[in-house]
Parts: sequence; structure tokens; C-alpha cells
Amino acid sequence: MGTLVHDALLPGKRIWFFSTGTGFAPFASLLRDPQTYEDYDEVIITHTCRTVAELTYGREIIEQIRTDEMLAELIGPENLAKLRYYPTTTREESPKMGRITTLIENGEVFADLGVPPLDPANDRAMVCGSLAFNIDVKALLEKAGLREGANSDPAEFVVEKAFVGEGI
Repeated sequence: MGTLVHDALLPGKRIWFFSTGTGFAPFASLLRDPQTYEDYDEVIITHTCRTVAELTYGREIIEQIRTDEMLAELIGPENLAKLRYYPTTTREESPKMGRITTLIENGEVFADLGVPPLDPANDRAMVCGSLAFNIDVKALLEKAGLREGANSDPAEFVVEKAFVGEGI
């Protein structure tokens, strides 16, 4: 019984999992859940860390999911766009640098992924990271017109309330 559950969200077309550091961990089970791929046309997980090495856990989880026999029909090679992984670093040079909040604000994440900006009619989101990160992403989601939901009152996004690890 946490906040990062499908029942807390209204139906939509695209789900975003916004994470920093170890905030990726709660999404590992949702990314392995067939319901995630049945409910959404696109599944996008962002993972922002200070260094490339800190991205290893998330990258390995994504690789395992993409080769999982049970999920192969839902996100197999012919349908790789169904699961999108968007890793970024803030301190160490990597293919994509920057805080995800900045990349949302300047529209770069949407351009990179070839998707429209956040839209309450289509997009749903779950957020897990440091307290400051959660607050910043929540503000950006609300600015885009998304509303925070709960198990008892589903809406367009939810924020993990229990995880308040180190900031990035």
C-alpha cells in the first residue's frame, strides 16, 4: 500500500516514471508488471544521477526487462518503443547531461524522445527521488495541468511520499 500504484492513476496513453538515484528502485517492479504495458501505449522512465556508474542499476534493470520472456510480447524487439529509458547525469560527462527538471522545462526531453509535452489528457506520471526533486517535478507536472492522485482519488500523477534520500 504505497503511492506508486496503478490504482492511483486515471487511464492514459503514456506513463512517465521520473526518478533520481535510488529512486529508480520502486519502479523496477512496475516496469516488470504486464499491467503497465497493457494500460499504456508508451512507458518512459527517466533516471538522473550524478555519475554514469550510478546509472548502472537502472540500465541493468531495463536490459533484463527487454529480454524477459514473459514481457517479450509486450515490449519485444518489434515493439521497443513501448519502453523508453532516458538516463541523464548531472556531474559526469555522459551522452545526455542535465537535470530532468531542466530538460522538462526547456522541452529537450520531449524533443529527444519525439513525444509531445506533458498533457493531462494523455500523460500519467509517478515520481520518486529526493524530497527536493519530488517537489520540483510535482510543480512541473501541476504547471502542465496534471493533478496529483491517490488510491482513493485517482488523477494524473503520484509522488512517493516515503522516499527522501540524498539530493543530486
